[in-house]
Amino acid sequence: MTPGDRLREMLAAESLIVAPGVFDGVSAHLVRRMGFAAAYLTGAGVAASGFGLPDIGLVTGTEMAERAAMVTAALGDVPLIADADTGYGAPLNVVRTVKTYERAGVAAIQLEDQKFPKRCGHLPDKELVSPETFLAALGAALEARTDALIVARTDARGPLGIDEAIKRANIYAGAGADVLFVEAPHSAEEIERIAKEVRAPLLINNVAGGRTPELSDDHLRALGYRISIHPGNPLVAAAFSMVDALGKLGGNLPEPTRPNPTPTGPAALFDLVGLREWSAVGERWKV
Repeated sequence: MTPGDRLREMLAAESLIVAPGVFDGVSAHLVRRMGFAAAYLTGAGVAASGFGLPDIGLVTGTEMAERAAMVTAALGDVPLIADADTGYGAPLNVVRTVKTYERAGVAAIQLEDQKFPKRCGHLPDKELVSPETFLAALGAALEARTDALIVARTDARGPLGIDEAIKRANIYAGAGADVLFVEAPHSAEEIERIAKEVRAPLLINNVAGGRTPELSDDHLRALGYRISIHPGNPLVAAAFSMVDALGKLGGNLPEPTRPNPTPTGPAALFDLVGLREWSAVGERWKV
């Protein structure tokens, strides 16, 4: 079976697929060896662990595809759902992204409707493209793919509210997206609303310390969610275990980047890899 076919078979079983975040060879091997059905290539994790960068659109499509190829080799038959941000450009670039990701062996490709440069879905100040602009990218992806599922993500909840997020999700579902991903609902009630009102297989993003409350697998399964990703759990545990280990060797993490005592959200992790400094550069040259 192809990677896409393996994931389609899992979706057809109508159970909840739990996909931990992977970002390097060790995390990928552990996900496979510990029996998970799928894995999620986290753009935030690759940015931080692979390139020492925060998740604000600094990593290129080529760099992500190279990391995806290494991860799929370690995962073996475990399907990989891969973050592809905004597709890294216009619909023409999206076509190349899809083809490159498929050569890397991914089972699904996630695209989102943020403006470039994108930001982590659980950071503030996100900006969106119009639904029409995203539909062009989505259409290009659907036409270009030969095997991978296409996951359409909307980040509309933050800047525009839950009604617009649900509206966009249904527009993208109607255009043929295989899986829908409404990023960062703010309450259990919103999670339930999405499940009732979006007419497509649904993915939910569980970010420790993020904007979305974590519901149990049983609850998500009962609501009808099909994929539950946990992108940050392995990375955050690894990063702050390193902080602890280095502290025991005499190192000291100065304020304001010191976690107190553990990260309270994605920004705490990104501060370790320069979020404040990169944000200052962005503000200085903002047009």
